[in-house]
Amino acid sequence: MKALTGGLIAVLALTGTVRAERTTPATFYIDGDKGRDSDEGTAEVSAWKTLDRVNNAALIPGDRVLFKRGGLWRGQLIPQSGTNGARIVYGAYGTGDKPILEGSVARDRPEEWTLVSPGIWATQKFEPTLQNQLLNLADSRWSLHHEGGAQVKLERAQEDGRAFNRLTCAASGKASNHIQVWGPTLTNAAPCLVLRLRLRSTAPFTLGGVETILNHPPYSTAMRGTLGKKEIGATWQTVDVLMLEQQKLPESHFHFNLGGILPAGAVFDFETIGVWRASIDHCAPVDRDVGILILNHGEKWGVKKWKPEDLKAPYDYWYDPEGKRVFVACDANPAAKFKSVELALTRHIVDEGGKHDVTYDGLAVRYGAAHGFGGGSTKRITIRNCDVYWIGGGLQFWDTKHGKKPRPVRFGNGIEFWGNCDNNLVERNRLWQIYDAALTNQGVQDEETSITYRDNVIWQAEYSFEYWNAKRTENVLFEHNTCVDAGYGWAHTQRPDPNGAHLMFYNNRAATAHFVVRNNLFVRSSDRCTRMWNEWHELPAMQNNLYWSPDKPIMRWQEKTNYAAADFAKYQEERGFDRNSIVSEPQFVDAAARDYRLKPGTPGTALATDGGPVGARFDLSKDAQP
Repeated sequence: MKALTGGLIAVLALTGTVRAERTTPATFYIDGDKGRDSDEGTAEVSAWKTLDRVNNAALIPGDRVLFKRGGLWRGQLIPQSGTNGARIVYGAYGTGDKPILEGSVARDRPEEWTLVSPGIWATQKFEPTLQNQLLNLADSRWSLHHEGGAQVKLERAQEDGRAFNRLTCAASGKASNHIQVWGPTLTNAAPCLVLRLRLRSTAPFTLGGVETILNHPPYSTAMRGTLGKKEIGATWQTVDVLMLEQQKLPESHFHFNLGGILPAGAVFDFETIGVWRASIDHCAPVDRDVGILILNHGEKWGVKKWKPEDLKAPYDYWYDPEGKRVFVACDANPAAKFKSVELALTRHIVDEGGKHDVTYDGLAVRYGAAHGFGGGSTKRITIRNCDVYWIGGGLQFWDTKHGKKPRPVRFGNGIEFWGNCDNNLVERNRLWQIYDAALTNQGVQDEETSITYRDNVIWQAEYSFEYWNAKRTENVLFEHNTCVDAGYGWAHTQRPDPNGAHLMFYNNRAATAHFVVRNNLFVRSSDRCTRMWNEWHELPAMQNNLYWSPDKPIMRWQEKTNYAAADFAKYQEERGFDRNSIVSEPQFVDAAARDYRLKPGTPGTALATDGGPVGARFDLSKDAQP
């Protein structure tokens, strides 16, 4: 994505989004009950209150941001970067359970649900009330950026005394960002705004949506609105785009993408009329896709459907993106039947894209439908002593490449490093109930170097560890991790591709060196312990692991060969993997309490090469699952 002008960055320096002038690092406290965002935040008695205050704070390298144990914050954490040697730390203070960062909205009051048909309940209908006009955009100017082979021209035109913007497209490009249209500045964001447009096109197409975003890295989104499935045709039509706040930013710019959408040869005319405030006090929209319906904190969960007519079994649910409502099959009001009803929203709970020199320590990250920790181009990130659970399942996109019928693609990993990552460490965390991978580094044409995953405990993720890449991978170490019950989580039976595996190694075209998997426990899987696909530049080194898979294969090799537990010696000989590894049933200290340390004397306790047992070497059962 490309900025409008370099000069606009100077404006941001006046809005409080740059580093503070102080030079001495400080510790900031966050108390969701007694804190106040107007306070200084530098003592427990003057703590801040909200995630918005944290996200917009002017932090400097060496600062610590500590959340009060026992507290809960809904929304998204946008961390800030430190420097090499002076990290910014996000951690915990006080006593009690780990502070929770929660990516869901609650709908646990009966008045938040309406019976819409026998056995079908829905969240409140979203009908915002239009209020005063905030901006007059009739004469606003828009700018154009195009790349990737797109050929397009933007100019001002007039007709019947009205001026508008005319976009003439010779070639559309392939990706949505190949044609970007940038608009005026929004400085007075609100929870809900309405953007009024007049639109027409000589060739029909569907405009996906409009955002207001930063016009420079990290291109964060302040507000987002969609037009649903409205087709733009040859006749002028006036549309109101409902825009909902995604995060608080002092300044952002109207923006939409047309690459791969606007047909070649089309002439697209658009007039921006204005922006109005809208009231949402009387209703609470579910403003993005819901990937998990979580009832009584996991006692029950919903199965996601894609059409309202498919709501048949108890707790089947459907998200209506146009009405911004959730419909659930239930024999009673869901909020009367369950004490807790959580709707996991499709956004990363911790969005660390482009960040570096950050440590997270002692946080609980839960109930999000994208990634728990997610983002690309991260360097010197440490995630330590965190709980990450009930993650994923959100709609990523509709796949139209495989046949004529669009296919929904869902996603969501516990901790993901997406491309261009370097010197990241993930240790002593617990992760469970993950739609895709608990841990993963992956990317397209990007470099992934020096990533260590150690002493983590994982259970009921579809994949414990997933990897693929296309450019270069060096120095990846996966060691002393305990991985249990892959594919036995909430997601497995409702995935389009049930595929449980502890190690999911997809095709890897990257130049790969020093990729080591050692001293781990891989115990039970719904499909197989390891799946190794066809393309690998250099195969990983696997050794000193313990496997227990009495009724499923240890390895599925290149879609052709399955090696069962009884074939383990044959697998070692033919593939050269897992020197000094064994197949044996582990005896855990207290599996019911998720204490997955091996009992003394059980097979595997003397297996590791570094003097300790295989699996996680610490008691991570403290701060037990809520």
